Amino acid sequence: MEEYRRRRSSIRRDRSRGPRISKEGQSMRRVWYLALFCAVFLFIGFIVFYVWKNFPEEDPIKIGIIHSLTGTLAISETSLVDALLLEVKRVNNEGGLLGRRVEAIVVDGKSDWPTFAHAAERLISEENVSVVFGCWTSACRKTVKPIFEEHNHLLMYPVQYEGLEESPNIIYTGAAPNQQITPAVKWSIDNLGKKIFLVGSDYVFPRTANEIIREHVDALDGEIVGEEYILLGDKDVGAVVEKIVEAQPEVILNSLNGDSNIAFFKQLSDAGVTSDDIPVMSFSVAEDELRAMDVHDMVGNYAAWNYFQSIDSEENDAFVQRFKNEYGLDRVTDDPIEASYLSFNFWKQAVREAGTDDVDAVRREIKGQCLDAPEGTVCIDSENNHTWKVVRIGKIDRNGQFDIVWSSDKSVQPEPYPVYRFRADWDAFLEGLFMRWKGNWSNLGT
Repeated sequence: MEEYRRRRSSIRRDRSRGPRISKEGQSMRRVWYLALFCAVFLFIGFIVFYVWKNFPEEDPIKIGIIHSLTGTLAISETSLVDALLLEVKRVNNEGGLLGRRVEAIVVDGKSDWPTFAHAAERLISEENVSVVFGCWTSACRKTVKPIFEEHNHLLMYPVQYEGLEESPNIIYTGAAPNQQITPAVKWSIDNLGKKIFLVGSDYVFPRTANEIIREHVDALDGEIVGEEYILLGDKDVGAVVEKIVEAQPEVILNSLNGDSNIAFFKQLSDAGVTSDDIPVMSFSVAEDELRAMDVHDMVGNYAAWNYFQSIDSEENDAFVQRFKNEYGLDRVTDDPIEASYLSFNFWKQAVREAGTDDVDAVRREIKGQCLDAPEGTVCIDSENNHTWKVVRIGKIDRNGQFDIVWSSDKSVQPEPYPVYRFRADWDAFLEGLFMRWKGNWSNLGT
């Protein structure tokens, strides 16, 4: 009996311990546990991926871009599209705007104002964009302005211009006349000479700019010895060059736009006119245009802008490097490119502060905005939607860059309407041009 009890007790102890598992068995169990964990993890991942792919994300914020990718103004406008698309890419890489992706709809304005107008109407009415970035010439801007005002929409305009305009539906991130034209006139008379020849494309900007210039030249005891215009896109500038040679001015003030500048400077050079003889001060030639020109013909000439690539600052260095990294080391930045950067970032900042891309809310929020920009601190004047800017004058060097030879001490407040005439008189002047060109803002040559 005692033996029976001993054996039974032994059996119970063995049962309580359970079966003994070999080391190989323990390894197999760990493998199976790991496989089960991986299977569960992959299953959950598949469910998340399926939900992400099959449930619609929030609609993107759509923006419109209208610039000339073809025609006489493509030499200037194409790079503005590049600048805007770079900023769109950057904001999307940072997670979008208000948690939404920004989608750019780019339209070629074809250097043709009716095409710009049709594109603006489509972008606003059919594509439902939140903002439009675009235009180069004032003829273009004035053609689309009524469309933006009719729809109470928003245009970001990035180019210096002749002034004589204010619109609650346009933000002007380029220079007003007192931030480019009139300082350049004074500097030219003080430093280059008093005998001035005016040459420009035959549309509203050069005609108005030269009207303003005449007043200042007279006030500074200068003399205008010639004034000539050619149609936009015209490259037959031989007759103009002959008149310049005959007049022998001390400085040329140039408001030609587009690729007409290539022909103009080439024929000046062919006629033996150099910057040592008669320097040219340009209002629409910048680093980007110089890439398409013979820099040898340009060295020693001048331009007036608010921004040059040669500005020495950390903000500008980063801006230039981003642009070159994206598009190539041979690419350059210039004033309208930087103003396009300003336009996008002003709008982006206003959207974030408004908490919506609603046009009315953004238009209210954007007034008074400031940015630390590549050109320095820039602010939108809450009264007239223009920007406070530093004025700079640059001299072209052999590398197609500008040595900055003068700048204003501080940002200059924008004055769209020169104060020496009543606004009604300026409006009458513009109306006269519009009627002269039979309801257009440029001479179509017809």
